[in-house]
Amino acid sequence: MKKTRFAVIVLLLAVSGASAAAADKVAADPRVKTALEAARIWLEAQRAYDRIPGVSAAIVYDQQVLWIGGYGCTDLSKKTPATASTIYSICSISKLFTSLAVMQLRDAGKLRLDDPVEKFLPWFKIQKTAPLGPEITIEGLLTHASGLPRESEYPYWTAPDYAFPTREQVKEKVASQQTLYPAETHFQYSNLGLTLAGEVVAAASGQPYDEYVKSHILGPLGLTRTTPEIPADERGNRLATGYSILTRDGEPKAMPFFQVRGIAPAAGYASSAEDLAKFASWQFRLLGTGGAEVLKANTLREMYRIHWVEQDFETTWGLGFSVWRRDGKVFVGHGGSCPGFRSAVLFRPEEKVAAVFLSNAHEAASEAFAQCLYDIVAPAIKDAVKNPSAAKKHDPKLIKYLGTYSGWNGEMAVLLWGDGLAAIDLPTMNPAKSIVKLKKTVDHTFRRVRDDEELGEEIVFEMGPDGRAARLKWHSNYYPRVR
Repeated sequence: MKKTRFAVIVLLLAVSGASAAAADKVAADPRVKTALEAARIWLEAQRAYDRIPGVSAAIVYDQQVLWIGGYGCTDLSKKTPATASTIYSICSISKLFTSLAVMQLRDAGKLRLDDPVEKFLPWFKIQKTAPLGPEITIEGLLTHASGLPRESEYPYWTAPDYAFPTREQVKEKVASQQTLYPAETHFQYSNLGLTLAGEVVAAASGQPYDEYVKSHILGPLGLTRTTPEIPADERGNRLATGYSILTRDGEPKAMPFFQVRGIAPAAGYASSAEDLAKFASWQFRLLGTGGAEVLKANTLREMYRIHWVEQDFETTWGLGFSVWRRDGKVFVGHGGSCPGFRSAVLFRPEEKVAAVFLSNAHEAASEAFAQCLYDIVAPAIKDAVKNPSAAKKHDPKLIKYLGTYSGWNGEMAVLLWGDGLAAIDLPTMNPAKSIVKLKKTVDHTFRRVRDDEELGEEIVFEMGPDGRAARLKWHSNYYPRVR
């Protein structure tokens, strides 16, 4: 038995090592490097145009963090720069950690997904719309198909206090609440549901919820900056200050500090881009080795699979994970929205690519930002994996044209792309499709490369005394270089 276990460990280490080596090659590929530069340029500009105080983000391929960093400020009054280690409220991304805890306990034989919630929570005496309808099960909590109302009966999303209830208050109020629908009837996103899932974790494990997730998930995964409650001791330090939507005078206001208390299993966690990048790599590593590390690989696959389809066939949910389809591809992940914070994690397991986006702005389009980061970089990763020998070296003579140029409708960034250049309009929330390839013809003259690879109009760069382009001319209009 010991020899077999040792052999399995050696095999897992070998697979992990090979995966890391392959990821290193992808990270070094010129196509990936230029795509990452495009993603950085776009993210920095879009943050500025959207007036988002600060963002931290990461792009992950398998075991390699291809890029991680931050732009803007975590505190506008102190001008504290956002970094990869900045801590943000991640709100509903919390639900993924609670769902993992539930599945760990399922695999340990301490609960079943079809168990009624009341089996573990005798105090769960909510009034049912249909008393003779299906039981509210643990699986129903994870898929948001339990028929429960969205929230516990407290006004905790109300300014200025954001007074979240304690666990005891949530428990006391449940009996006076009523389900919206019979269980297994409709999708209804529910913070109350995942709060109850956290209570099930505590009851089934015999440990307080926060102790369980720290010892069984966060600790083993090395997520040292992830906590099941917003860390008050990091205020004024690594914890970002949350900001409101823009007021009528065009400025955001600092939001009051809050903690989620009894709703923590659904919305209380705080984390950093560094930790969520580790979280992504763990998932890809687990799926790659096929073994068990914190969770069984097959259990993670089970969580990714669609377990609830709404009747419109547009809303689909796994076990804790949101599951969606875009451009023929299936993604899993989750978004988060709390007072002053918006966040998102996106995973594409088949490609081992993930994007993380965290912000301290209440109106940042977090899911769209994460999707845009993926859209820019994923095609380059795919090319690097499938055709490593097809990479073309950049012509160093093209560097003098790089920069950001100002125009009547915003800015245009010129960057290296393939064996030529590319231009991308700024701002845009569709950056991947706005990338236009440019091919050099003579001197400082390029032509636009059409989608069918034919050449379009000319773009002429005018050079400055420092040897760099001072402005460019496109469609008879001039764009001066501003950075």
